Formats: sequence, C-alpha cells, structure tokens
Amino acid sequence: MRPLVVGGEALLVEVGSAAEVAALHAELLRRRAAGELGAVRDIVPAARTVLLDGVRDPAALGARIARWELRPPAEDDGPLVTVPVRYDGPDLAEVARLWGVAPGEVAGLVGAVVFRVAFCGFAPGFGYLTGLPERLHLPRRATPRTAVPAGSLALAGEYAGVYPRSSPGGWQLIGATDAVLWDPAREPAALFAPGVRVRFAEVAA
Repeated sequence: MRPLVVGGEALLVEVGSAAEVAALHAELLRRRAAGELGAVRDIVPAARTVLLDGVRDPAALGARIARWELRPPAEDDGPLVTVPVRYDGPDLAEVARLWGVAPGEVAGLVGAVVFRVAFCGFAPGFGYLTGLPERLHLPRRATPRTAVPAGSLALAGEYAGVYPRSSPGGWQLIGATDAVLWDPAREPAALFAPGVRVRFAEVAA
C-alpha cells in the first residue's frame, strides 16, 4: 500500500489490485464504525485506490494504514442484492463462443458468481462488479456502441456491470434487467454501492 497526502484533509491510498481495494475498503469501514478514524467523512474506492476525505492528520493516518495487514472481506460480508436478468443480449452468442460454451450455458455461469461492487463511476448508479473468474474475463468490443439500452447487463475485462441509463459503451451485452439502478427519490438512490454483493438470477425473456 502507498498512502499519499493529496490535500489538507485528504489521503489517497494506492494498492495493487481490485482485491486489495475491497480488503482496504472493508477494513476502513470497520475501523470507522469502531470510532478509530476520527472525523473521516468519505471513503471512496476506485479501481486501484481508496480516497479518504475529512482526515484531521492525513500523514499520521497514512503511516498507520501502511502498517495494516489486510484480509479479504468474508464471502458473506455485505448486503446481497438479487437482480433478475433476461439473457437475450446482442453479444450473448459471441460471449458463449469466447467462453467455449453454448449460449444457453452463459446464464448458469454468470448466475453461479456472487459479484461484489468494487466501486462506482461512469454514470450515476453504475457499479463495477468484481468476482468473475479469470477464465471468463472478456475483451471489450472492437467498436463501441453509440447507445447501450438502460438495464443492459454487460461484461468487460474482469468486470460486470448494468447500465443504469442509455449511454455509449463498449462492453459485451449478454442480457437485460428491469431493475432500477438509480432513483434520486429512493434512499439510497443507488441500488449498487461499494461492498454490496450481487447475484444475477435468470428470468424468462
């Protein structure tokens, strides 16, 4: 881990992998709940960093964090959200070909994974979900689409994600859901938040 002071009350911690981000994020939440982090307001994970804001003494906290031994979150740690999915995406056949399976087997492979929201970004409500086995990692499309329908379940690299609204995108689309990913009138507004576990359940197309 590499803690960096990036402001009067801000600390950025760089790590080497998404798994380390998840472990550090879980440990920070645990310690904040126990009252060990003082007035820290925000803990924001990203692909390879975690930002802390509202830190009274960033340098001192960074020195403490650098000595921590991190453990990955327990498999059952965090709330579980089940998302119904119709596996009828335009890239389903191509994904099946890349995985070496029949299209009808894709739902079972994805449904067997309990994903975890690593971080959020790109658009309000969009969560980057980790947990896909390395053998199922996929390249992005050679040519991105100018408009991906809202609710599309997509895969790219080590991540899965659901588009909360129509937007351009280059991920592989394998299905769709009617679940509302972002609703400002709801509390919380985002269905996916860092640390939330996600399972995709197949429903009839």
